[in-house]
Amino acid sequence: MVKFYFLGLATAAGCQLVASCDLAVAATNTHFATPGVNIGLFCSTPAVALGRAVPHKITMEMLFTGKPISAEDAFRYGLINKVVPEDDLEEETMKLAEQICTTSQPVVAMGKKCYYKQITQDRDDAYRIAGQVMVDNLKLQDGNEGIKAFIEKRKPQWTHADDTNK
Repeated sequence: MVKFYFLGLATAAGCQLVASCDLAVAATNTHFATPGVNIGLFCSTPAVALGRAVPHKITMEMLFTGKPISAEDAFRYGLINKVVPEDDLEEETMKLAEQICTTSQPVVAMGKKCYYKQITQDRDDAYRIAGQVMVDNLKLQDGNEGIKAFIEKRKPQWTHADDTNK
């Protein structure tokens, strides 16, 4: 899981890094930009990640003008997950990480792999991929433990065992 927190100004490759992260938290005063066009160098590699994270027209405006967007706009466009005051940045990022750590790590890894594999496919192929992952997920000890815990109305006790090859 790739997660980061950002403070200040993330430009060009910095903006690309943000767009490439699975999760990102930014301070209120953070800005994001791809200003290469203003010095005659189009931000072509940042465009790849940015175009996959942010709506088309927003990406094009950022790439063609180099104009920065605020953390609030980055949140609204889907570039980041959360905007927090600078003093709370590290704490809020850690809360998000800790919440993820309470889940089954093999299930999260399987889900992440599924997400990135299916997102490039047409809808029917994406559902085939997701359906197979659902079957594989049920083969995990943690998949069965989660269902059992839900039925028994208790918190699951994860083994974190990646036992999909058994």
